[in-house]
Amino acid sequence: MNRHNFKDRSKIYIEQCMFHVTSDDVVISTLLGSCVSACLYDPTTGIAGMNHFMLSNDRYARDMPFSITEAGRYGIHAMELLINEMLRRGARRSNITAKVFGGASIMTDPSKVGNFHCVGAVNCRFVMEFLDVEGIPLVAADLGGHEGRVIYFDIRDFSVFVRKIRKQMSQAIAERDRKVWKDSVEKQKIMKTGDGVDLWLS
Repeated sequence: MNRHNFKDRSKIYIEQCMFHVTSDDVVISTLLGSCVSACLYDPTTGIAGMNHFMLSNDRYARDMPFSITEAGRYGIHAMELLINEMLRRGARRSNITAKVFGGASIMTDPSKVGNFHCVGAVNCRFVMEFLDVEGIPLVAADLGGHEGRVIYFDIRDFSVFVRKIRKQMSQAIAERDRKVWKDSVEKQKIMKTGDGVDLWLS
């Protein structure tokens, strides 16, 4: 997490697999390709936060429930980390509202995946299903497409500014996302085969 000046306030930049919760007068920013960010806020307490995550399967059968998969559990974990930290700081779950962004199809050509969702579509579908199941109102979304995005979440008024990224830059983002995805898939393989070291933390 990095802080930068953003006009008269600080900008907090989050990377993949990160989240940030605050009630300060700041702007939270991230760069999205196939990943998704949920911007959640409680307008009564002023507590807000944003995450940045990607599910770890590259494609799913269109009728497969995400909740029963390893990748679906990863997405639920990413969302619950954000929500639980907001609640810990005093937000009320019944007041939490969402705006979601990202999920571009820049890692995989959607026309070549047949009866499957590619990774960007998987992320979009997951976050929409999660909000629906949890009863969190969605008031704004900019999902899908073929371009990366830079988003700025203004905690002052909970507005989100979206800037689309040109094609060349989107391809660079795709390479970054592909590396993160491959790393997460390899970690899942290790967990499933039992290879590696078990850590017990007290």
